[in-house]
Amino acid sequence: MRHEKRFFTFSLCAALIGLIFSACQTSMPLSKWSNFPEVSFQSIAQASTGSSRANNMFLVSEGKASYYANQFHGRKTANGETFNMNEFTAAHPSLPFGTWVRVTNLRNGKDVIVRINDRGPFIKGRVIDLSVGAAKQIGLFKSGTAQVRVEAIEKTASEVYSG
Repeated sequence: MRHEKRFFTFSLCAALIGLIFSACQTSMPLSKWSNFPEVSFQSIAQASTGSSRANNMFLVSEGKASYYANQFHGRKTANGETFNMNEFTAAHPSLPFGTWVRVTNLRNGKDVIVRINDRGPFIKGRVIDLSVGAAKQIGLFKSGTAQVRVEAIEKTASEVYSG
């Protein structure tokens, strides 16, 4: 008898939860969301900066950059590639793997385009970890860290192969 009463209570609760869930699903039809315009990376960049250079940029952040090298050379990165410290790659905490970013050293104005293929940096206050090749390109190698601007960009095939 005790089990029958618990089973009935459980069944009643499950039915009520199912009823509430289905009511919530039908009260907000997905067709309401279809009225929102699709936003592209280009429209975000044009809206935020208004410049012609922004036609292929969609995210800008600033902070401290560092580099990582010898102890990780030859190891697997978070996306499964083998890390080569001489290639132009970087680690970022949240950008999708394969995203191309322009990193500009704010101290000297030098910039480099790198591809995100790893996660990090894991030191508070840092926004990106560059490979040694990229760090040398922007004059970050000797100092170890620098204030940088990170701009995620859409990169065409010709840009990828030309540098």
